[in-house]
Amino acid sequence: MDLISDLPDGVLCHILSFLTTKEAALTSVVCKSWRNLFAFSPTLHIDYCDFGQSFMEFVDRVMALQGDSPIKKVYLGGRGCIDMDRVNGWIQNVMVRGVSEIVLSIVDVRRSADYDNHMFPKVFKNKKLVKLGLGYWFDICLMDESIFLPALKTLVLESVRVSADTFEILLHALPALEELVLKYVNWKDMNVTVTISSASLKSLTIELNLYLITFSFDTPSLVYFSHFDSAAEDYSVAKMDNLFEARIRLSVNDKDIERARLPHNILFGNDNVIIRFSNVGSLMNGFQHVRCLVMCPNTLEVISVCCESLPMFKNLNSLTIKSHDSRGWQAMPVLLRKCSHLETLVLEGLLHHVTDKCGDACDCISREEKGRSLTSCPVKVLEIKRFKGTTKEMHLIKHFLDYFPCLKEMNIYMEENDQNFLDDFHVWSLEKMIFIEEDDSTHIRVPEVSQVYEVSEVSEVIEEMMMEHYNKTTSCCCCSVQLLASGNLCKKWTP
Repeated sequence: MDLISDLPDGVLCHILSFLTTKEAALTSVVCKSWRNLFAFSPTLHIDYCDFGQSFMEFVDRVMALQGDSPIKKVYLGGRGCIDMDRVNGWIQNVMVRGVSEIVLSIVDVRRSADYDNHMFPKVFKNKKLVKLGLGYWFDICLMDESIFLPALKTLVLESVRVSADTFEILLHALPALEELVLKYVNWKDMNVTVTISSASLKSLTIELNLYLITFSFDTPSLVYFSHFDSAAEDYSVAKMDNLFEARIRLSVNDKDIERARLPHNILFGNDNVIIRFSNVGSLMNGFQHVRCLVMCPNTLEVISVCCESLPMFKNLNSLTIKSHDSRGWQAMPVLLRKCSHLETLVLEGLLHHVTDKCGDACDCISREEKGRSLTSCPVKVLEIKRFKGTTKEMHLIKHFLDYFPCLKEMNIYMEENDQNFLDDFHVWSLEKMIFIEEDDSTHIRVPEVSQVYEVSEVSEVIEEMMMEHYNKTTSCCCCSVQLLASGNLCKKWTP
């Protein structure tokens, strides 16, 4: 305790800056000399839920103790009985004291649901602000050419109301912007195009906007793009020539998936769902220079509608596909053929919905031209995650080993602590499968004596199967296969 007490106040304030203001205030019980020290931390982090009705008085007290001392970061959050005029005064106070980061996620519950929390004008005229976060239905309005945030690098808009025109004015006032996050944004205008145009923007995240709109992306310096939302009405422009990583997680319901699976010749020409899914192809065309691409099961289904118009992904060297047993792989064959320099393929789950359009990427349906899309794919490393050990998965592993011509390494990850995995394993282990080759064909033999394995034996049993399967089906293969459980190596087979 004495060693801590002897630390300079500046060091103690730096330590307290890693705590919320409430937690920092509680340290006063440790040492009386620290009673007001928390107020001089360069970070102010206060949430209404920690104070309730005393929230306003507590913030007023902290502001009074701080005086004109410098401050770097401010977070004010929560829902409650809040005097927004006093909050505006706090914002002006920290602006004068050189604040560089502000996050405001605060709302007065006494106001009607139709009332919008109008923004504090001083927030948009600050030359030192580096990060700004706004939430809880703030209404971003009354923008004009006088707004200017020359140093702002990060802007987070969550659950705010804004028009497309106002949003564009705001972006033009941020010449140094590098990171933009849009979550649950309520766009005031319907049937408009939201243009995200920024020469400096490097990271863009879009999640769950409240209305379907058209997006236009003019972001030549963009490096990271994450899109978790419904498919937009359209993607009129997708300029992302410097893109390194893209993560696409489209939100789709089962009814729309059923429509997408119908033969196109029985669909109506003005089918809005199919039109929107087809327009996703414009977004994918913006990814033609991407190096790392991650797609969820819904996304793979959606691009099956526009897969023939996909560009060549000449720079793509890492592709991650997440699978689900209710979503199909119809787009997989075309997608793999479009990846001419792919080195690493990650499949998070192998089980998927089988349709007659799965193509030759899997062996769910027997075909004459088996594995054609795989033979043209140069992938060297294949990672299989969420492995359950089912018969279908084992057949797919054999399929990949047989038809990926450049495959050097296969890593299979199973999760022993996954209860779903254990349940599935105990079901199929009653009929332990063994691969046997006869007359150049492979089939399954079910032993007469069945056995249920304990959790500790799961790895050993799958290792035994993999060893037998590997030895009998890949004698001419130079691929190294590893079986891993919970991140730890269980077994490795090398040619």
